[in-house]
Amino acid sequence: MRLLAPLLFAVLGLCQYNQTTFSNPVLDTVGADPWVILHNGWYYMTYTTNVDVTLLRSKRLTNWNDAENKTLFAPPPGLSYSTDIWAPELHSIHGNWYVIFTADPANDSPPPEVDMYCDFNCPAVHHRMFVLEGTHSDSPWDATYAYKAQLDTYDQFAIDGTYFQHDSGLYHIYSCWYRAYDAWPANLCITKLLNPYTVSSNFSERQIISVPSNPWEKTPYGRPFNERLSSNEAPQQLTNPKTGQQFVIYSAARSDNRNYCLGLLELVNGGDPMNPSDWRKDNSGCVFYQNPPAEAYGVGHASFTTSPDGSEDWIVYHGMRDPSNGWAARTIRTQMFTWDEQTGRPVFPKPGYGPYPAPSGQ
Repeated sequence: MRLLAPLLFAVLGLCQYNQTTFSNPVLDTVGADPWVILHNGWYYMTYTTNVDVTLLRSKRLTNWNDAENKTLFAPPPGLSYSTDIWAPELHSIHGNWYVIFTADPANDSPPPEVDMYCDFNCPAVHHRMFVLEGTHSDSPWDATYAYKAQLDTYDQFAIDGTYFQHDSGLYHIYSCWYRAYDAWPANLCITKLLNPYTVSSNFSERQIISVPSNPWEKTPYGRPFNERLSSNEAPQQLTNPKTGQQFVIYSAARSDNRNYCLGLLELVNGGDPMNPSDWRKDNSGCVFYQNPPAEAYGVGHASFTTSPDGSEDWIVYHGMRDPSNGWAARTIRTQMFTWDEQTGRPVFPKPGYGPYPAPSGQ
C-alpha cells in the first residue's frame, strides 16, 4: 500500500494538470488589476499587492494557486514611490523587460494643506508612474530588476499607466486629471516616449483621448450634477491579430462599484495616437459589463493573452461576487473572447464563474 500511494498521488496530480474545464476565480485570494503575458511556454502575472511588485509564473492560465512567485521590487520607506503600489505591468521592449507601476509616498493621504486645493476630496493627488528595468535575460523570471525612473506626468495625478506600441513610436497612456487639483473626472491621457522611461512630450503636447462623458462611465450610474467619481482608467492595448486594428480597452466608472466595466477606443484610419480625433470611442455602452444573474459584478481592469497554442484569445480581469464589499471583494478571473468578422472588434463574453473549457493546448 505504501508503494501504491505515491503512484496514486502522481496520477491524481496528472489528472488535475490535464483538466478540461476550469472555474473562476483563478486565484483563491483577493486580487485586482491583473496583468498576464505568455512567454516561451510560461504565463507571467503581476497584480496589485499594494506593498511591492510580485511576479508569478505558471504553465496554466486557469490556476495560479500553486504558481511560483518572487518579489521583483520592494521599495524602501520614505520615497515618492514607497506606498500604494498599484497595477504593475510587465512589458518586453527593445530587448529588455520593463515594469510600469503606480505608487505614492504616503499611503494615499495628503495633508489638509494640499487637499484643500481640490474641488473634491483628492486622496490620490500624489500618485505618479514609475518604471523598473529588467536586464541580463530573455526570461522575465531570470532578469535582474532595478528601479529606473519616474515617468513624467507633469507633477500631476497619474495612475494605471500602460505602454502603447505603434509603428510611429512608443506611447504612455494613463489615467489623468485636467489640472493638478481637479480630483475628478479621471480621463485618459497620452504622451510620446523617447524610451520606456523617458517622456518626450511637453505638457502642451499631452493629449486627452477620452473623458467619462457617458452615463455608464459615471458613479452613480448617470450622475447628472457633477463629475465626482466619473472615471476612465486602466487602459490596455489590444490588437486584432488578423486585421491589425488597434484598440484601447479601458475601465469606466469606479473600481469598487458594481457598475465598473470596460469601454473601447479604436485608433482609426491608420491614425496618429497623439491626435484625439483619430480615436473613435464606442459611446453605445460597456463592451464588457456586470452579469447580475451570475453574481459577477464590477468587472474590469483587464489584460489580454492567448491560449498556450496561440489559437484562442483570452481576457484576464478582476470582478466581485458581493459588490457591497467594494475593493476587498475583488478576485482575478479569465475567459475566452472572440472577434467580430465584419467590424474587427473584440467580442467579450458575459462574465461568470463557469465551468468553462480550458484554454487550447493547456
